[in-house]
Amino acid sequence: MKSTCDTAWASIGQSMAQLPTGVLTMRGMALKAFQGSSRLCRAALLTLAASVLFPGAAALAEGDPALGLEKAYTCLGCHGVKHYVNTYPTYHVPRIAGQNQEYLIAALQAYRGKTRSHPTMQANASALSDQDIEDIAAWFSAQGAK
Repeated sequence: MKSTCDTAWASIGQSMAQLPTGVLTMRGMALKAFQGSSRLCRAALLTLAASVLFPGAAALAEGDPALGLEKAYTCLGCHGVKHYVNTYPTYHVPRIAGQNQEYLIAALQAYRGKTRSHPTMQANASALSDQDIEDIAAWFSAQGAK
């Protein structure tokens, strides 16, 4: 027998594809929160309902590339150097100019949440707000591949 949350998600899931792009981030957070207890299920459903009823509030303000440049200044120490290789541990540091904005947001959120492994990136991302991440991603993605 399906729980109330299973039934609710089944009926809501059919209309999710029609949500505006800005709501996708809030929707993703709600879907992740759903994978738990009934309390989490209720919280996820409330989050999703808020994102549908108040779509302007669901998405943070679009990232501001001008603010992103200021906030990404320290990022350029590694990610702005062509063919840069970190000395210890040795690995190639990717240049992220022109990278997809949604990918950058997801990566920084994963580093901040410690679900993506890299101690230096985790430390840097831990100090970033959601708006900082949006701004940095907007600036890097606007740079084009360099």
